[in-house]
Amino acid sequence: MKLDILTLFPAMFEGPLTESIIRRAVEKGLLDIRLHQIRDFATDRHKVVDDAPYGGGDGMVMKVEPIAACLEAVKVDRPEARVILTSPRGRLFDDAAARELAQEQEIVVICGRYEGVDERVRELFVDDEFSIGDFVLTGGELAAMVMIDAAARFIPGVLGSPGSAESDTFSDGLLEYPQYTRPAEFQGVAVPPVLLSGNHADVARWRRHKALEETLQTRPDLLEKAVLDRDDQRYIAELKEDACR
Repeated sequence: MKLDILTLFPAMFEGPLTESIIRRAVEKGLLDIRLHQIRDFATDRHKVVDDAPYGGGDGMVMKVEPIAACLEAVKVDRPEARVILTSPRGRLFDDAAARELAQEQEIVVICGRYEGVDERVRELFVDDEFSIGDFVLTGGELAAMVMIDAAARFIPGVLGSPGSAESDTFSDGLLEYPQYTRPAEFQGVAVPPVLLSGNHADVARWRRHKALEETLQTRPDLLEKAVLDRDDQRYIAELKEDACR
């Protein structure tokens, strides 16, 4: 995947894009990430990239011209790139959206700042907008990092274990089951015996039940869209019945 990030603060990406799994993905050629300083494309002497909003109001708005010029330069060799804007107005970025972006070959992410970007950026250049939650950040850089990290996990070869992305939280609409590793006991708390039994069917059943329990307790809203079979539905009914006693 080829990723181009348009930002006023490219240094913010140095840590997240140069460490751990993302760094290895870049080294293996699975990700090609380029950072572009929008301010470099401002044409005035002071490199101004924002201005007061027409009609008045607090804050400043990112100007359309520097963004347009930066995007035009990027698209010279990324002509088919899907252009994404990080914005509180965008659709919610979730597991399905991460999988969707992982299928793209070329992506450009415009990181919004201040009170937002001139609306003509949306109208003329943006293919999609994403928000990572119902809260406001100081800028779109952190949102872009989250989106890149989440999408990269679904690119074949990025994760060490091919099945990791498919078994993680939200992969089937549920929260993940509890995980344990050595030692078998710590400060009097033992690993559930079923995980030490070697019975794969029992382990799978335990994990499924725990995932259902965690989701029902913490994020019951997820159950409305989760893919549940009859055994799942029966177990959830039992949990709800027990909670009412």
